[in-house]
Amino acid sequence: STQSTWDLTHLAKSHPPPPPTPEHFVVKFETTKGDILIDVYRDWAPHAAARFYTLVREGFYANTAFFRVVHGTLVQGGINGNPDVDGKWRDARLPDDNATHSNLRGTIALASAGPMTRATQFFINCRDNSRWDSQGVVPFGRARSMGVIDKLNGTYGDSPPRGRGPRQSILHREGNTYLEASFPGLDYVKRALVLP
Repeated sequence: STQSTWDLTHLAKSHPPPPPTPEHFVVKFETTKGDILIDVYRDWAPHAAARFYTLVREGFYANTAFFRVVHGTLVQGGINGNPDVDGKWRDARLPDDNATHSNLRGTIALASAGPMTRATQFFINCRDNSRWDSQGVVPFGRARSMGVIDKLNGTYGDSPPRGRGPRQSILHREGNTYLEASFPGLDYVKRALVLP
């Protein structure tokens, strides 16, 4: 049947085409510390904005930890707490976007470890981090307020060796089970949604 053919075609692809990304949209992170509203602008970074839109609509960020909180520098999240879900997106790397805005306090960007490495992880700049502009860290939006962001639990700080925070390799492998056992004080995105 046509339906079963579509299903097989859909399953053969690792990721369906993303829905059309609006020019501007607002994402609400409902977190354990309160709500964070983020204005996203497609023209700032089209690939990053489209990926973020897709992941929010698919529920990827629900129950994900702010696993790296370095007060006065950044907060980072975006590793799904279910290793199976995380694994489906972890290697779905995006083409690089050209920087049109600087990494100023309140901007959000997908984490980058070099060219063609962005996937799902994001961070919000807690200060002027414009020194990262030339390193492929491209903002795609801005938080409306830093009040909740500045209150996120930073007890564990950076990842080792600079801090006592979670190791990303273990988080990818074990998910939230690892975080709940070893880092019980972390804050989480309980739910993320695109506002109408």
